[in-house]
Amino acid sequence: MSAALSSSHKPDPRIAALDALFNPLARSDAPGLVVGVALHGRSLYRRGIGLASVEQGVANTPWTRMRIGSTSKQFTCLAALLLAEEGRLDIDAPVRAYLPELPALPAQGPEPSLRQLMNHSSGYRCYLDLGFIAEGMAIKPAGVAWRVQRRQREANFAPGSQVIYCNSGYQLLSRVIEDVSGLPFEQFLQERIFAPLGMEDTASVPSDFELHPGTATLHLPAAQGTGWRRGIFPTEELRGEGAMVSSIDDMLRWLAHLRAPHKRVGSAASWQQMLAPTRLANGHHTPYGLGLMRHDYRGLEVIHHPGAVIGGASQMLSVPSQALDIIIIGNGAPCSPRELALRIVDALLADQGLAAIAPPAAVERFAPMLGRRYRGRDTGLVFGFARAGDALGLSLLEGLAMPLRDEGVQLCQPFEEGGIGQYLLPTAQLAGAVPPPQLDLVADGRSECCELLPQTPPPLAEAGAPLLGRYRSADLDAEARIDFDGERLLLQIRGAYGGNRFELRALSAEVFGCQALDVPMGHGGNAVLRVAPAGGPPSGSVSGFRLDTPRTRQLAFERCGD
Repeated sequence: MSAALSSSHKPDPRIAALDALFNPLARSDAPGLVVGVALHGRSLYRRGIGLASVEQGVANTPWTRMRIGSTSKQFTCLAALLLAEEGRLDIDAPVRAYLPELPALPAQGPEPSLRQLMNHSSGYRCYLDLGFIAEGMAIKPAGVAWRVQRRQREANFAPGSQVIYCNSGYQLLSRVIEDVSGLPFEQFLQERIFAPLGMEDTASVPSDFELHPGTATLHLPAAQGTGWRRGIFPTEELRGEGAMVSSIDDMLRWLAHLRAPHKRVGSAASWQQMLAPTRLANGHHTPYGLGLMRHDYRGLEVIHHPGAVIGGASQMLSVPSQALDIIIIGNGAPCSPRELALRIVDALLADQGLAAIAPPAAVERFAPMLGRRYRGRDTGLVFGFARAGDALGLSLLEGLAMPLRDEGVQLCQPFEEGGIGQYLLPTAQLAGAVPPPQLDLVADGRSECCELLPQTPPPLAEAGAPLLGRYRSADLDAEARIDFDGERLLLQIRGAYGGNRFELRALSAEVFGCQALDVPMGHGGNAVLRVAPAGGPPSGSVSGFRLDTPRTRQLAFERCGD
């Protein structure tokens, strides 16, 4: 049931509007979520929806604790800044000044800094993504993340040149906080942040195998919709990247503190840094600061961060000018907490004269682009267009199409939609009767000419023949094999703890789309394979290939002797 503070017995239309949003998710046989909304520091809406445990038949309540995933990142940044306030840490120093065991990456200008770990511009590859690619959903023990990071000899990009969401940055930052403070990372958060703010139901929990009172089970839908499976994150060393368990009351306390003009934890200078946008080397600004995103929504400034785990998701959002705070944490409900949080803003602030949202790019207007793909001349980035509801959607690296917004002269996919950059495309080039042979893409302020891939690719057997055989990736520490069974071209990768299988689809003679057979989309489930031609005869042979995923770029595989 919903709960509200009210001075009269008259029905509160705000509560009715929120109930209308969440009632469709209220089931007695399925997992759900918890939601908390506060206005001017006073609780307006506290509700548990669905089951905390399908197995035990226990309902979610407003006091149920849940994993908040990447919403944890802001706490990690604040922890580092607290040490910086004491002169014990320099967040603009190179990462290797604190972790000299990390390899020096190829010379690309200054080395990545701790600040760049926090704003995802370091260029480091994500240990979680590498694990999904090589080992699927296999559970790795503690220590693997550090080993993965130390064996990387290449990066996604030059530090400061782009932004791609990277959990490894926060894993490394957690290690630095622990080394500098002399305390276990989890203890530092407890003593320096959670306890001073009265967040009694909050803890940093490294493993889903740990049992903590009052915490909901995470749920994944079983195959063919026949029930539920337990959601377990495939690592036992989650830290600053997404390890926190919390409650709606604790998170509303945190949001009130975030908005307060005078902070109990963290100096004004530290909070200013957390909320400042990131400026890339080319001058482009992204809305991601240090563990928080800050940007406009319908004419209002919002501060927020989403989170996702295996079997759950969360969204924390504040509208400071209206003192509106929202926290939604799910344990398997079939919904987007991010979208629900924005619908709460729409419902509660409708009388504030909210600005119109840029409309989605109407699919009818851009119909000739559907199903067509392009490849960047400089970066090799492969993207295409597909229907996303009634909108034209942008599909990066064969991932799910995300709707583009029609801003008049350009179509836009903002950073906050996917966490892997802001993408702009010229409307005029997309609105013609036929797809243009060349298309200009602006990604995080970098302009790149992209070439149309053939509408009819070569036959799979013909295109795949030069790729057949065995490969190895040193950075992945994994073996791979490409085979053709007469119908399907399969890439099988095997790491130390498990494996992953991709079905390959020819997009051209040199480019193949990859869809994982064993891992969900968004967790190493989509990629593009780019052939690396051999330097000499025989003609048509390949020396290896590069694999691109949304969070890992240019991952090299070299051919082995067959």
